[in-house]
Amino acid sequence: MQKWNFEKLELDGAYKITPFFADDNRGGFIKDYSKEVFIQNGIDYNLEEVFYTISKKGVIRAIHFQNINQQAKLVRCVKGKVYDVIVDLRKDSPTFMKWQGFYLTGDNMEEILVPEGFGHGYLVIEDSIVSYKCNEKFYSEYDSGIRYDDENLNIKWPYDEIGGKEKIINSIKDDNLQSFKEFMINYDKFLKN
Repeated sequence: MQKWNFEKLELDGAYKITPFFADDNRGGFIKDYSKEVFIQNGIDYNLEEVFYTISKKGVIRAIHFQNINQQAKLVRCVKGKVYDVIVDLRKDSPTFMKWQGFYLTGDNMEEILVPEGFGHGYLVIEDSIVSYKCNEKFYSEYDSGIRYDDENLNIKWPYDEIGGKEKIINSIKDDNLQSFKEFMINYDKFLKN
């Protein structure tokens, strides 16, 4: 049996969480969210909606966020392996512009609590299914992001684990995302609720 574990991360407000897991001769049982357990650990987090992405090896999902009605997200790789990245985009934060990366896998079951005001993305190392448990609905009209290869954020993606940067699978939408400099020019649109 594995008990809950909550680890505060270097980036203010973010957590790496190991969920409850019990197994026996039939298989296993995972509980990756409990309002009561989260509150006991000082996290007031309510779910509004849950969705999953199914991605092939080499897919990169850029640094996404909503300009309005920011979403905090509880992110877990249900199957496969991803290199998950969070970026603090809050100008008044002591960790503004800093990023952290984590390997999330179906085997390690770890999840990241991404606070409001953060950007989030990942590189798919193995074909994967990723779960998002969000505290706010997704609004396509407010969806935005920053390019995964932005020079100012300087994220160190493990391209070698997919056979090199040339193996990346990216969407047209993500290819056309703004730079960090453009994000800063339009910062007044960010974090409005």
